Amino acid sequence: MPRKNPEHARIEDYGLIGNLKTVALVSVEGSIDFMCYPNFDSPTVFAKLLDNKTGGSFAIFPQMDGYNTKQLYLPATAVLLTRFFSEEGIAEVTDYMPVDDRMDKSNAIVRQVKTVRGKITFQAKCQPAFDYANASHTCEMRDDCVYFNADNADETVMRLIADIPLQIKKNAGYAEFTLEQGKTAYLVLECGKTQVEDENPIEIYKKNTYQDTVDFWRKWSKKSSYKGRWTGTVNRSAITLKLLTSREQGSMVAAPTFSLPEVIGGGRNWDYRFMWIRDAAFTMYAFLRLGYTDEATAFLEWIHDRCKEDKLYLMYTIDGGHDLEEKELEYLSGYQNSKPVRIGNGAQDQYQLDIYGELIDTIYIYNKQHAAITFEFWETIVKQVNVVTKKWKTADHGIWEIRNTEKHFLHSRLMCWVAMDRAIKIGQHRSFPFPENDWKKVRDDIYTDIYDNFWNDEIGAWVQHKGADTVDASVLLMSLMHFISPLEPRWLSTLKVVEEQLGVDVLLYRYKNGIASFDGLKGEEGTFNMCSFWYIESLAKSGEVAKALDSFEKMIGYANHLGLFSEQIGHKAEHLGNFPQAFTHLALISAALEIDKQLDRQ
Repeated sequence: MPRKNPEHARIEDYGLIGNLKTVALVSVEGSIDFMCYPNFDSPTVFAKLLDNKTGGSFAIFPQMDGYNTKQLYLPATAVLLTRFFSEEGIAEVTDYMPVDDRMDKSNAIVRQVKTVRGKITFQAKCQPAFDYANASHTCEMRDDCVYFNADNADETVMRLIADIPLQIKKNAGYAEFTLEQGKTAYLVLECGKTQVEDENPIEIYKKNTYQDTVDFWRKWSKKSSYKGRWTGTVNRSAITLKLLTSREQGSMVAAPTFSLPEVIGGGRNWDYRFMWIRDAAFTMYAFLRLGYTDEATAFLEWIHDRCKEDKLYLMYTIDGGHDLEEKELEYLSGYQNSKPVRIGNGAQDQYQLDIYGELIDTIYIYNKQHAAITFEFWETIVKQVNVVTKKWKTADHGIWEIRNTEKHFLHSRLMCWVAMDRAIKIGQHRSFPFPENDWKKVRDDIYTDIYDNFWNDEIGAWVQHKGADTVDASVLLMSLMHFISPLEPRWLSTLKVVEEQLGVDVLLYRYKNGIASFDGLKGEEGTFNMCSFWYIESLAKSGEVAKALDSFEKMIGYANHLGLFSEQIGHKAEHLGNFPQAFTHLALISAALEIDKQLDRQ
């Protein structure tokens, strides 16, 4: 267990709570160290994870010597328990964010503090740091509540209420209280713009919100159609994906954090709090496979509106905007002094052809397995296909958003083929009007180009880009997207080369940067969790089911104590990159489904 109040908490030492508008990260020490408000992509109000001194946090901890801590989720929920164990007693903090049907309600974090054994004194300190810790604030006591008022244009207001006495110390809300065995105290942080909209009495939270929140998540979890061997693991990944999805908009973030480093002390620090077409499309595909059709429907409604615009962008804000200007927050020290701390994402202006394939593939599955798309929607698909027919031979920045160069990447070419193939199948299935012969010719030309021009005889594999002598983990999608038979000799040879060049047991690098620094950035990042699950799924498809089964179990062992994954794994099995990452969890779900399918056939 982590030591008490460490100077630098680890990425993997956090759990996630949320209300489908934003999320908060709660450490295994009982401290809320990251939260954006009011939305996923809004400025932070807590960011201790990125600056231990000035980032802001909301901590509750027992006054006991030498305690150990454990965290767990209540089954099939996003309700998080943090427990503290010592010779003196056992304490428990239950954290959740109520999910309210009325979307105009303010955000709230409810924290139940309980003494399970003994008589324990607790300290609570709520010290927000508004606007990415760039805005000062004032504190005032009013009606036994602490009000925090941000001194910036956003005028964010927070209200701390409790059923124990509160006070103000050093511009923070503070409480020290003692609970006898079996007694519980409640602290609630309400957030609002200009004012806290509801200002509910503490009794409302004590009486209703806990069971309502548990019931919401368990009702949602019961909709899952998954009946396989890893119910708990798959359902936890599904809940995590749901937590990253906007209930109001239908869009989702790739991860809820920014600037958590891929290399400790290095500059690979990016903002993932945006709606990538690629990530969201893959996620909705996972939701569809688990029976969560409402989420897929809401996403397609959101994307339909975007497709009506002049062009389809690589990424968006949660509400569909394009203001993603990349900036550096020089005043923040960064996670374990990893600088710069970036917000926004300069990759928004990159050209990435693969997004059309991922999007149209998801629409294809939706139309085939759930509900027929409208002709109006079809017309927007035709618009996107026309882009592919004109641009598929173009070099781009690729799935990994290489910033220093454009190349003819295999993955981009593959997903252009997927876009054409799935669009043709939708049109044929629904008898929609489209130039069938023209589209088929483009699809077949792309196929031939990939099969012949991306194959490297010397290494025996399809390579990262034209002329390369190295492979890229995204090649694994060739079989997963049904471009190639998983038993074809060329494919089995490619799979072997991927393992040799990129694999470390079950862990997989997405590519090797090499001495020449292929991606233009310093430092070697960790292994990429999504790619590891792609590899495991590919093994299962290719007949190596026993190896896939063992590899899946070993890969699950790299999750944190709550079953959550970041983007990457470092040399010491530490989590790296933004956390938790949607890509990892959706790839986990897909791998589990494929292994179950293959095992059931045996």
